[in-house]
Amino acid sequence: MLFYASKKYPIEDSYSKYIAEHGGSTNAFTSTERTNFYFDVNSDSLHDALDRFAQFFIKPLMSPDAVHREIKAVDSENQKNLLSDPWRMSQLQNHLCDENHPYHKFGTGNWDTLEVKAKEKGLDTRLELIKFYDSHYSANLMKLVVYGKDSLDNLQNLVENKFCDIRDIGRKPFSFPGHPCSSEHLQILVKAVPIKQGHTLRILWPITPNVRCYKEGPCKYISHLIGHEGEGSLFYILKKLGWAISLEAGEGDWSYDFSFFSVVIRLTDEGQEHMEDAVGLLFRYITLLQTSGTPKWIFDELQTICETGFHYRDKGPPIHYVVNISSNMQIFPPEDWLIASSMPSKFSPDAIQNILNELTPGNVRIFWESKRFEGQTNLTEPWYGTSYSVEAVPPSIIQKWVAEAPEEDLHLPKPNIFIPRDLSLKNVEEKVSVPFMLRKTPLSRLWYKPDTMFFTPKAYIKMDFHCPLSQSSPESAVLTDVFTRLLMDYLNDYAYDAQVAGLYYAVKPNDTGFQVTMVGYNDKMRTLLETVIGKIAEFEVRVDRFSVIKEAMTKEYENFKFRQPYQQVLYYCSLMLDEQAWPWDEEFSALSHLEASDLGNFLPHLLAKTFIECYFAGNIEPNEAKSVIQHVEDVLFNAPISVCKPLSPSQHLARRIVKLEKGLRYYYPAMCLNHQDENSALLHYIQTHQDNVKQNVLLHLLALIGKQPAFHQLRSVEQLGYIALLRQRNDSGVRGLQFIIQSTVKDPANLDARVENFLKMFESTLYQMSDAEFKSNVRALIDMKLEKYKNIREESAFFWGEISEGTLKFDRKEAEVAALRELKKEELIDFFNDHVKVNAPQKKILSIQVYGGLHTAEYQTIVQNAPPPQSCEITDIYSFRRSRPLYGSFRGGFGQMKL
Repeated sequence: MLFYASKKYPIEDSYSKYIAEHGGSTNAFTSTERTNFYFDVNSDSLHDALDRFAQFFIKPLMSPDAVHREIKAVDSENQKNLLSDPWRMSQLQNHLCDENHPYHKFGTGNWDTLEVKAKEKGLDTRLELIKFYDSHYSANLMKLVVYGKDSLDNLQNLVENKFCDIRDIGRKPFSFPGHPCSSEHLQILVKAVPIKQGHTLRILWPITPNVRCYKEGPCKYISHLIGHEGEGSLFYILKKLGWAISLEAGEGDWSYDFSFFSVVIRLTDEGQEHMEDAVGLLFRYITLLQTSGTPKWIFDELQTICETGFHYRDKGPPIHYVVNISSNMQIFPPEDWLIASSMPSKFSPDAIQNILNELTPGNVRIFWESKRFEGQTNLTEPWYGTSYSVEAVPPSIIQKWVAEAPEEDLHLPKPNIFIPRDLSLKNVEEKVSVPFMLRKTPLSRLWYKPDTMFFTPKAYIKMDFHCPLSQSSPESAVLTDVFTRLLMDYLNDYAYDAQVAGLYYAVKPNDTGFQVTMVGYNDKMRTLLETVIGKIAEFEVRVDRFSVIKEAMTKEYENFKFRQPYQQVLYYCSLMLDEQAWPWDEEFSALSHLEASDLGNFLPHLLAKTFIECYFAGNIEPNEAKSVIQHVEDVLFNAPISVCKPLSPSQHLARRIVKLEKGLRYYYPAMCLNHQDENSALLHYIQTHQDNVKQNVLLHLLALIGKQPAFHQLRSVEQLGYIALLRQRNDSGVRGLQFIIQSTVKDPANLDARVENFLKMFESTLYQMSDAEFKSNVRALIDMKLEKYKNIREESAFFWGEISEGTLKFDRKEAEVAALRELKKEELIDFFNDHVKVNAPQKKILSIQVYGGLHTAEYQTIVQNAPPPQSCEITDIYSFRRSRPLYGSFRGGFGQMKL
């Protein structure tokens, strides 16, 4: 409500509009005990933005009409979450607590609680809101962080000037002593039925909050060991037995008064049959920690990793920084606001033992989720309707599980070999601002960009393995995916330490084969990369691990239908536009027939034709980059029995995008894959052009100007749904605008009409725009384009995007800024009139409509009716794709780069 309007700025939505038009974004979130409001904006607009922001806390207007609409937005957000397992299971944990504790309550609100029940009690929700605001919003409870380019003195004056009118009523901080779990909520086993396929085991204990001894960091120490994935760890053993897919451990929900320690294990089908053994092994590992004397070297290692991480922390987006620091200020003393609990500094075996002593069978709550419990439960959680049952598990039963669990060699981890020792910066001769091609052979191409901006001991590596066979059929795509997952699975117990020490890697399938990514400290990066390449060269299919990966992927495909409707429309859009995309159901069908031997037969063929596109950036010398790639070629291509052979020039893959028809509106209606989901969704896509500097900036400017009015009209005013947005779309350089709306209020065809209606309203906004407003928007967009990269990931993501798409326009930002400086208002209006305006003769539309459970009748109507004029219904996606011309691809050539 505070976003809508204030006494000083009474026009509804003027705050969000101002922020959006000045290159920024705005949001807020509520957690259990706090609310955090935040925004970012181009630096020269900070003063005016802060003035608008401060009025939230001085004199907001809460009009009855806006309150009524915002209740609908809250209800729509709740509708979106009703079939989401994380929301359902979180509420179930809250529900099984002391009814008099606030933790027990419903966490978000809906139409029933905020409107219907309030009226029944004779309450006026708006008056209750004002009462809540007046009693809680006191200056002494607020913490503010302002991050800007001005001097500290100027920023301080600015803040004192803008915020001095916030009233201070000396309100005491909210506190609710005592733990939400009394004895009746402990020693329980809860069986719950999730929406999605999969088995999850959550073991929780109430503990002393870590925040009370954050300098000692006992939870960090314990979660590091219980959550470890290296040899001898609990996860290593569970994985070896074929029982677990993943394991996470750490402090969960917490406040200053209470906290929970949780261990979450995703089980395989076989693991589901061995739940008691898994819990037994967990308690056996906790006993090992209790009796192994809390080794100091483990604390020292963690401390080193945390300190190195703090000193070489990447700069991130300022908006994340201010949210983080303002939260810290509510919890920690001033000297620790910037560090918070990220750096344990005092080794205290007692603090660690105290927490371990709370992780007992007498203190435990076990939540066990699986579809297999359908029909075996007798209770229903009231807010989300989750079916569950509760049974007692006294310590004697858990002790029996511990005694009967298999004898396995659980032990503490070995010292971490990946902790970086050499943090020196390399001296690089080439002071270049863009990547250049350092090396090219028939087998690979190496792009290189030294660090001339960030001066951290970190590097970034991308290696794209172009394998034409990978996308030749749904079977090939699935086998390539299985191969990359197995590769990471084999490497996990070795590479887990690298991740702990700040060196991250991934092997993922992509649209031309598969990709290896590495980012983090450069010191041990080569060691890790060479291990990954070695594993590819000597890859063997292990039947037991193949079965586990196949089972996990099967569940993912089965769960595809539980995606939110807005995710389904995005999927259909990509499937229609991307000439090479395979549908999920064909991939699923292929997976169900695959055996380990199929992967064994496929791999030599996959790698038999390969070209490797590489990008090395950061703290690496050019000779080292060259020698790494030489090593890769030697291992993969030049060994006596080599796995890879070079790719012939004609076999390079390109990603081609479907060209829509001018003056025609294609529409594709489909029922929601999950018939229980009441939400419908629309994706209204307007295709405009292929990569072109002038048209790119016109599209971006139009999206910038239209984004907030679209959100305000479609969500705030018309209340179509919580998700209602306008954004740009870019498929391999083919660009356009897309509206995405998810709604229970209106069916997708109706939503489509509301989008057209909005565009008619927006047309007059655009035509009436003053020159000053136009210039202000252009200036905001220029400022956004000129924003510097914060870290090597951001910089590399841009350059790698140019390389992988083949556009190679490394000076894109500068070229776009130059185009913006020349731009005239008439050009923007012409662009709108040609491509976006309702009924424009050049306009190309694709409307994707997913009908939820509430709109079944409307779906029947639309598929039975003849298409309206200038419209064409897509009844078969693949016939549509085959019948359309395609845009050309920049890949495989030298793109738009001046060589």
